[in-house]
Amino acid sequence: MAEVEVVELLVSSAHRFAGRPSDGPADGPEDESVREVEVRCGLGLVGDRYFGRAAHRDAAVTIMAAENLPTHLRASLGLPHTRRNILLRGVDIDALVGSTVVLDSGAGPVAFAVNRPARPCAWMDVTIAPGAQRALRGKGGVRCTPLSDGVLSVGRATFDVVGTWPEPA
Repeated sequence: MAEVEVVELLVSSAHRFAGRPSDGPADGPEDESVREVEVRCGLGLVGDRYFGRAAHRDAAVTIMAAENLPTHLRASLGLPHTRRNILLRGVDIDALVGSTVVLDSGAGPVAFAVNRPARPCAWMDVTIAPGAQRALRGKGGVRCTPLSDGVLSVGRATFDVVGTWPEPA
């Protein structure tokens, strides 16, 4: 078990990166960054645009390592720019594809199946800075399925890898 920090949480009811990146992001709610989020097993984050959507069940929650943000391209940077849901400091989440992980920020453990990489798209060059998509290759975070219900909050947390499963052939 490792000590980590939940740096930021993002729950957005709107899909803001649709269409052409050159057109810029769509308007969305101002309150996307939250201090606490409710997680539902197999469904995602309550209030998020991917919550309960069958097409996104294996990718309902995205987790990213704060250490991988390309701050050399833009100093002030966070989840509204990357559209990931959970920003962690203290763990190389990108190395854990195929694992089951547990995150506990004080309200009890929440388990996630780490299914696949969250590959950066061309929007990163628009919302962060030119070169961001390339800088995030291989470290753009991971797409996960929640395996339990719970609540996560910004601040100190514990993190544990509790199992692995083989990648499909």
